[in-house]
Amino acid sequence: MTDDGKAHSRARFSQYAQGYVTSPTHSGGSDLDLMLTLAAPQPHWLALDIATGGGHTALKLAPHVGTMIASDYALPMLDAARTFIDSRLGAAHNVRYLPADAEALPIAADTLDLITCRIAAHHFPDIFRFVLECARTLKPGGVLVVQDQTVPDDPKDSAYVEAFERLRDPSHGEALPVYKWEGTFLDAGLVVDEAGTISRESPMLAWAERQGCTPDVVERLHLLMIQAPERVAAWMKIRHAGTADAVFDHTYVTIRGHKPG
Repeated sequence: MTDDGKAHSRARFSQYAQGYVTSPTHSGGSDLDLMLTLAAPQPHWLALDIATGGGHTALKLAPHVGTMIASDYALPMLDAARTFIDSRLGAAHNVRYLPADAEALPIAADTLDLITCRIAAHHFPDIFRFVLECARTLKPGGVLVVQDQTVPDDPKDSAYVEAFERLRDPSHGEALPVYKWEGTFLDAGLVVDEAGTISRESPMLAWAERQGCTPDVVERLHLLMIQAPERVAAWMKIRHAGTADAVFDHTYVTIRGHKPG
């Protein structure tokens, strides 16, 4: 990450750490089950969850691997994850905690059996560097499963969705369309095993509140929803725009790859 990008993301997520522990989007849903299914973890595996946020993915995987490492660049976020996971698993468990930059992992090459990253990569200034680090640290045969916000293939439609996201959270970097995720895995030397999308409903006001949006920002978010071009409105599945019940869908890509060998 660039220094400015790192500082911005760390500051934002340090400020709102607890909200991501309790967030319905991050704490539950069938997408967590999908992550587990695609990972197909084994009891002897060493696994790493990058940008663990509230720790929900690490908690989901922990009972199925030998050692689970939960990492995050924002220390208050990692502390929040530690408190949450420890409260669920008790004093003795297999989760370890590691402060780490997703683009410069403090882990030796060919070490990990599994890496996961859920709803975080769009905050990384250099997604390719992140995937390269995953490829470096995975053992031959090791698995990478990423879930993240995705955007339409059309650049104009994508730009509108991204402007909406950045208005709510200026630390939002870039969400990639599915074809770019597949290309990034391939360029990093990984084999793509599976890639697909799922959608989840996002009540706009609760989504904005999680990032502490001011009334002015909320009003502008309403306007972007009301004025969304037809194809963008269809992609986002915007409903009840301009009202307290305004809601839209986030679309997520879930992609699994492995390191050859």
